[in-house]
Amino acid sequence: MEDYMKIEKIGEGTYGVVYKGRHKSTGQVVALKKIRLESEEEGVPSTAVREISLLKELQHPNVVRLLDVLMQESKLYLVFEFLSMDLKKYLDSIPSGQYMDPMLVDLINLCVSSCGILFCHCRRVLHRDLKPQNLLIDNKGVIKLADFGLARAFGVPVRVYTHEVVTLWYRAPEVLLGASRYSTPVDVWSIGTIFAELATKKPLFHGDSEIDQLFRIFRYNFHGIFTPEIKMPVDKH
Repeated sequence: MEDYMKIEKIGEGTYGVVYKGRHKSTGQVVALKKIRLESEEEGVPSTAVREISLLKELQHPNVVRLLDVLMQESKLYLVFEFLSMDLKKYLDSIPSGQYMDPMLVDLINLCVSSCGILFCHCRRVLHRDLKPQNLLIDNKGVIKLADFGLARAFGVPVRVYTHEVVTLWYRAPEVLLGASRYSTPVDVWSIGTIFAELATKKPLFHGDSEIDQLFRIFRYNFHGIFTPEIKMPVDKH
């Protein structure tokens, strides 16, 4: 860590703390993710090991870059490229009564669905925690997938997984129902809920428990989610 200096704290979660930092010799601005280590006996959390190993393999313009991994005084730091904006912050910055430019929605679709998550799935990786906060935006408007702490490699036949994945509002019905075998559709569901949020500027299903979330999904009128500004394309063939 002697090569980096912390500038400010920019985030915090169950995993630890994220700082904006700078490389002392090059001046490169980075994100420093300090992983919380519970004890020496338990060692590095499995989520951190998983994130490191997967990001070493997933080199793609629409996946956040892991630059370095550092240990200092029993603290683990993951050094990422720095992106100051995420999709949630961007949505919150849009003035009341206005909606996203449809061209930008198309760009996000290209970056997330057609490029980023497709790349992961082609390499047999499930993200399992897709949400606006984990879609980062660089200064050129490119969307990058981030936070692979819950990601898992998958194979055929599909393995048994935990159902405690994905932030509640973006969780697929099969996961909410306790399925232990699931695959890429759980990420596709999350992407769908995110795109609905782009259209309405609010979460599509904002349940406060798993049961409430399921009720909201099964009772929803899916024909009414699109605004006049962002319409569902019609297949004329």
